[in-house]
Amino acid sequence: MKSIAEIPDGMLAIDPETAGGPEVLVPVERPTPRPGPGEVLIRVAAAGVNRPDVMQRQGHYPPPPGAPSIPGLEIAGEVVAIGADVGSELLGQPVCALVAGGGYAQYAVAHAGLCLPVPRGLSMEQAAALPETLFTVWTNVFQRAYAGEGDHLLVHGGTSGIGTMAIALGRLFGLTVIVTAGSDDKCAQAEKLGAAKAINYRTSDFVEEVKAFTGGRGVDIVLDMVGGDYVPRNLRCLAEEGRHVSIAVQRGAKVELSLWDIMRHRLTLTGSTLRGRDVEFKALVADELARMVWPHVEEGALRPVMDRSFPLAQAAQAHERMEAGDHLGKIVLTIS
Repeated sequence: MKSIAEIPDGMLAIDPETAGGPEVLVPVERPTPRPGPGEVLIRVAAAGVNRPDVMQRQGHYPPPPGAPSIPGLEIAGEVVAIGADVGSELLGQPVCALVAGGGYAQYAVAHAGLCLPVPRGLSMEQAAALPETLFTVWTNVFQRAYAGEGDHLLVHGGTSGIGTMAIALGRLFGLTVIVTAGSDDKCAQAEKLGAAKAINYRTSDFVEEVKAFTGGRGVDIVLDMVGGDYVPRNLRCLAEEGRHVSIAVQRGAKVELSLWDIMRHRLTLTGSTLRGRDVEFKALVADELARMVWPHVEEGALRPVMDRSFPLAQAAQAHERMEAGDHLGKIVLTIS
C-alpha cells in the first residue's frame, strides 16, 4: 500500500449493530480500512444518502457478500492510499466513487475503476451526490431500455434523486421526460428542472394524463421505483414496443399482469439492481459514463439537484428527512 500521509488505525463511522429507526445511526469507532489490489482508500469529504441506505438500516436490504456493514453507496473525497495494481497518479486526487457500502465514514475503500475525477467547479457535496443516481439511471434508461433521442420517458418520484437525475440526463440526451410527484408544488419544481410534464398522482390519474400528453400514443419507457399495483398501470402508459424497467418495489414485489396485453403491444419488461453487480460490470459502466456523460459534468452542464447537507453525526436527521419525503433532489452527509 502506498499512501500520501499516515493513515490512522481508527475512524468515526455510522455502523449500527441492530436494525431500527433513524436513532440507531450514531457515530462509533471502527478500524480504518486498507485498500487491496485494484483499490484506493479515500478520505471521505461527503457521502450521498439514498433509499437503499434507509432499507439497510431497517433490516430489509443487507449488504452483499464482502461489502462493509457501514451504509453509504457513494462518496467523494481525496485518494490518500492505493493498493497494488493501482497507478500512483491517483494519489492525492479528488474523486467521487460508487461503493457497495462504507460511505458513512471518515475513510472508505473504492475500486479504482469506479472512481471519477472531481472537476473544478464541482463541490465535494455535489460530487458525492452523483454516482449512485447516475449509474442507476444510465444503466436502466440508456442501457437496458436503450433510450434514444426523441423517446418519451415516464419516471415516478420526479423530485427524488433518481427523478431529478432522469430529468437532467433526459434534457442532455434529447428525451421528453414526464414525471409524477405527490403535490402541485413538487410538480412545479420538476417542470422548472426540465420535465416536460409533471403529474400530481394524488389528484390525477397518471395513465390518463400520460395518454393525453402524448396524444394517445403513450411513452417509450417507464422507469419504475414503485412496483405493486403501479406496474399494470405503467404498462397502460406504454406505446407499442415500449420498455418497462423496474428498479425498486416500494409498493410490493408481486403484481398481476395481462400477458395478452404484453404480447399484443410487444412490450418489454425488465429491471435490475446495481449494488450486487460485480466490479467488472460497474467498471464498464464507469468507463462509459466517463466518455459519454462526464464531459457534461466538466462543462458545468450536468449538476445534481441538492436538497440538504447534514454532518455525519446527524445521519439520523438525514434519514428522517428522506423518509418524510419532503426533499427535492439529493441529501448528503458531510464528513470533516
